[in-house]
Amino acid sequence: MSAGAEDEGRTPGRLTALLTDACARAIGAGDGRVGGVYLRSRTPGLLRLAVLAGLPGPLFRPWWRLHRDSRFPVADAFRRGVRVLLPDAAETMRRYPQFAAGLPFPFGSLYVPVAGSEHTYGVLTVLRPAAADTAELLEGADRMAGIAQELGTALDRLEAGREEPAVAWESEPLCVRPPASGRPPQRVGSFAWDPETDSVTLDEPLRALLGPAVGPAVPLPALTAVLAPGDGHRIAAGLREESTAVADAAADLLPEGVFCLDRLGTLVYANPRAAELLGRPRAELLGHTLWEAVPWLDQPAYGDHLRGALLSPEPVRFHVRRPPDAGPRTVPRPFEGDWLATSLYPGPDFLTGTLRPANRVADASAGLTPEHGAPEAESGAGEPGPPIVYLLQDRHMHLAWETGFPPGFLAPFKDVPLDARLPGVEALTSGRPLFFDSMHDLAAAYPEMALDAAEGARAFLPLIASGRPVGSCILGFDRARGFSAEERSVLTALAGLIAHAMEKARRYESETALARGLQGVLLPRRLPAHPLLETAGRYLPGTQGMEVGGDWYDVVVSGDGMALVIGDVQGHGVQAAATMGQLRSAVRAFALGDRPPDEVMGGVNHLLADLDPGLFASCCYIRLDPATGRARAARAGHPPPLLRHPDGRTETLDLPGGVVLGVDPRAAYPLTEFLVETGAVLALYTDGLVERPGTDIDEGITALRRALGRAGSPAPRPGSRALAGVADRLVVSARHTADRRDDIALLLATRRPGPGRSR
Repeated sequence: MSAGAEDEGRTPGRLTALLTDACARAIGAGDGRVGGVYLRSRTPGLLRLAVLAGLPGPLFRPWWRLHRDSRFPVADAFRRGVRVLLPDAAETMRRYPQFAAGLPFPFGSLYVPVAGSEHTYGVLTVLRPAAADTAELLEGADRMAGIAQELGTALDRLEAGREEPAVAWESEPLCVRPPASGRPPQRVGSFAWDPETDSVTLDEPLRALLGPAVGPAVPLPALTAVLAPGDGHRIAAGLREESTAVADAAADLLPEGVFCLDRLGTLVYANPRAAELLGRPRAELLGHTLWEAVPWLDQPAYGDHLRGALLSPEPVRFHVRRPPDAGPRTVPRPFEGDWLATSLYPGPDFLTGTLRPANRVADASAGLTPEHGAPEAESGAGEPGPPIVYLLQDRHMHLAWETGFPPGFLAPFKDVPLDARLPGVEALTSGRPLFFDSMHDLAAAYPEMALDAAEGARAFLPLIASGRPVGSCILGFDRARGFSAEERSVLTALAGLIAHAMEKARRYESETALARGLQGVLLPRRLPAHPLLETAGRYLPGTQGMEVGGDWYDVVVSGDGMALVIGDVQGHGVQAAATMGQLRSAVRAFALGDRPPDEVMGGVNHLLADLDPGLFASCCYIRLDPATGRARAARAGHPPPLLRHPDGRTETLDLPGGVVLGVDPRAAYPLTEFLVETGAVLALYTDGLVERPGTDIDEGITALRRALGRAGSPAPRPGSRALAGVADRLVVSARHTADRRDDIALLLATRRPGPGRSR
């Protein structure tokens, strides 16, 4: 092997080493808990998370891939080549509401572009505890910039002399443990340890190395803090092995469940009570991630709580429902089907958790809220009642949502002009939240306002989204209470989330109506008839998000044949539907001109690249002669068609294809020919019908092929609707799935025998 080839063979390993090292150093430089490196990919405009340190990868899955034009801080740092500094949740919500809504926790973050001499390769990012202001982040950002510059220079060397980009990331992120908390590594000297006082005595050489700030006798943590993180951890673990065993034995005797997770979600300790409550033996818990060891905890709501504990310094409390059949029968299960009160206590390197049997109703009556489990009754702070939400429309505040009030109680406040002197109105017009520790304080501030005699406190929060006033939210507490600075910040951030949700709901309604209208116009109402060809199409929208997307199918008369088309535009919503309409029109225009399939794909690819909508599309185009069964096909990054022969055999047509449309204007699309016999069924479909989370798409294609074989052959009689029944049977499972993540399109075609001919 030549030196150049040998170096190229080492490139992936070298790239990984550079990225993990830079990520670990960035966490220390930015005083962070979590770090990551985003890199460009070979898909234009797409950034991929390459390395993630300090968070379990599955919990960060929604942010594994980002487009450079999206409204996220990583994308802005990459596209504009500038640092993005977000000191706290309020600033994050103000500048990046979509990002903040997905991670609604009190943390700050830093984003520094990684640039070489000619390219921006990616972005170095750190998540850290919230800061008082942006100025507090500047020193850490400067240190990160130095690390990013070193990384960019090293990536330049990897890239040098190669025609294809060597610095690109195409796979899932590499998840690594962050460096242990402590000071930067120093050299090691000699010391003596006293286990009774947990102190160490340093010899003169070691004191000289550590400097005058470290005395001759210091606590053991003070010494391990200045050693290399791994060395310090091993030394402390070795010295304390016996005392740790005693501590573990003590924890084993506790009546509540206790467990410990590292920052990748791996269980490193669980006492017997925790194993009993989780329904798994300890041996099956330790060394596994929490969701692997306890699958019924693998739910989005619990993932949100775990993210919160990993990203914020405050304890997180919540309830989980333990299913009746959790765990093997060999483990005692006296609490089948009950709730478990769960608490997570964050630390720099580990999370400690506790579990105890609980009843949500009893806990709520005792002052434990189901969401946080905070003991409000003990603190005397009072519990908030259901919020009252007003929305702004035509310079009036309209009551949008309330519950629990007697009929007519809020009638005087249902339609309030913006010049009314009311706290909810003034909070919105001033953009400043108002807090009243008691109803007496509220009455003193607004004497003309009719108030009920109830005691309690009130918070009036302005709802502002993207700098635009949306409405007001009123929170009432059942007892008088004070509002700490932290509570005021949390409630203000909560108001930002509510405002963003309200604004998003408004846009959702209008955009959904528009997108559905677009799709209703663009999808074919009926397919063209041919005496020798029967076709049937089905479309099912996804049940998440906008519920409309870019999947489409079509049948077009093309010369003396018929063109069968199916495609899938990336994304959902109005833009995807509009792009789909443009592509469908372009394909129809080429088909009506009886162009061969490879030219059709090439022309549509050029069109999409010229339009540059920031989206790409897959497509399969087959030109079929119903009289002879001769088919010619071209494929652009789309799943392969299926063919059911008249004798019941099925096969996947392995058609060579090109890249998806809109990526490379010079891409070529090979032309393939095959034969469709009379009575055979040709199936074209989009990936929504065959993709399932956690499984390979090839498994889904195989399952669909088998289902096509079981569906039977349609009757060949002219005018028969049997093919429609086959289409219904192929989508019946998907039709009854409540959580379809993607749209589904299906197009079937079968040749009929000519007049006077039998099959």
